Amino acid sequence: MLEASGQDRPAGHEAVLNGLVRRVNRMVNDPKHQAPTEPTGYIPIAEAPPTYGDFVPQEPATLQETRLSSSEIEALVLKLMLSRGNLTGREVTEHIKLPYVMVERSLREMKHDQLVVYRNAAPMNDYVYQLTEIGRERAKRLAEHCSYFGAAPVSLQDYVESVRAQSLTKQHPTCEDLHRAFQDLLISPKMLARLGPAINSGRGLFLHGAPGNGKTSIAERLTGCFGQYIWIPRALGVDGEIIRLFDPMNHEEASLERPAALYDHAKIDKRWVRIRRPTIVAGGELRMDNLEVSLNKSTGISEAPVQLKSNCGTLVIDDFGRQPMSTDELLNRWIVPLEKRYDYLNLANGKKIQVPFDQLIVFSTNLEPRDLVDEAFLRRIPYKIAVEDPSEAEFRELFVSMCKTLNVPYRQEPIDYLIEQHYRAAGRPFRCCQPRDLLMQICNHCFYQGVPVELTNEHFDVAVETYFTML
Repeated sequence: MLEASGQDRPAGHEAVLNGLVRRVNRMVNDPKHQAPTEPTGYIPIAEAPPTYGDFVPQEPATLQETRLSSSEIEALVLKLMLSRGNLTGREVTEHIKLPYVMVERSLREMKHDQLVVYRNAAPMNDYVYQLTEIGRERAKRLAEHCSYFGAAPVSLQDYVESVRAQSLTKQHPTCEDLHRAFQDLLISPKMLARLGPAINSGRGLFLHGAPGNGKTSIAERLTGCFGQYIWIPRALGVDGEIIRLFDPMNHEEASLERPAALYDHAKIDKRWVRIRRPTIVAGGELRMDNLEVSLNKSTGISEAPVQLKSNCGTLVIDDFGRQPMSTDELLNRWIVPLEKRYDYLNLANGKKIQVPFDQLIVFSTNLEPRDLVDEAFLRRIPYKIAVEDPSEAEFRELFVSMCKTLNVPYRQEPIDYLIEQHYRAAGRPFRCCQPRDLLMQICNHCFYQGVPVELTNEHFDVAVETYFTML
């Protein structure tokens, strides 16, 4: 807030000044005097900047800090205006995510080169810009090579530094972190004790065991043991090639929550996006093409492979051993990255780049690991954890938990009947997924019959008859 200094001032002046200071401070602190339409995303002057983690991408102050050339910015602006038509300088700024000062300077140079002209004036010393015929022709030639006109790309060097700053190896989850991540699952203390060291290694693990015991559910929750958010670039720029990294299908954007106020202390580089630590699951559809940079020839835009998108998070290879490629082919591709924690990718222009390989890789399989891979690869996956069948007590507890979840009144007698008649008598093993599946069968049956949902011996007989027909 404002402060008054009374050195070398007459007493009358001092009193008047102090009075003015008090009035201004009251107006700033009084909600009635604060503008209701103040733009969001700012924090008060007197408050400290918000903290978003150890790594926060800072807005570049100069063109050199962006590691972009003026011609690369010009190309983005031309292709944007070719697609969107006439735009103001601030609309261009919002789209390519660079500071207005840089965009305005680029537009001024483009006007000098007769690529754009002023169409109209705009608020706040801005203009509406329009492509000239020369500018339109140049934009078309640029779009033929690559049609990308989104956020300005981040350099590979800056991305590598960001992964190093947010690396899983810097995270050391504790017992409390594991309990928080698995609070919605019924998981034994013995299993948590096995998972804890494996997660802290940040390297990789095998989850193996019979189907239906929650291997995929466990793997999907491992990321929750680490820090909640990371920053990634929307796109990477490598020697003029654009690699799209942010993927809305695999990344969950976490918008910043900052209160409205007078001044923005947090000058964040808007070319980056804050996301929840990613958990990417690749199942039987995984192909070798998914592990390399893929170029869309019609747009000229490259897509990052799954291991690059999962950096600083978890990559789950589900149903390992059932991919269209052989396990040896997949493992040979990753045997060096798992050891060195970096990978090499080939770009469409023939250039090979080194990128971080920094994720917890989980191989989930119903098969025995030693039957799938050789000893050399097993050595690079230091943790092999068997997800075993639940005990009878755990099986009963799963029914209690699922009844609460599905809002079904719990009764112990039908559970006793189910275990005795349909498990012990049939020699059938318990599976973690079965309480949920059987209760869902009962709910669906009762909904169809128009009767209240309840646990009865007859309802379990109906559910078992359809559920275990081929099991």
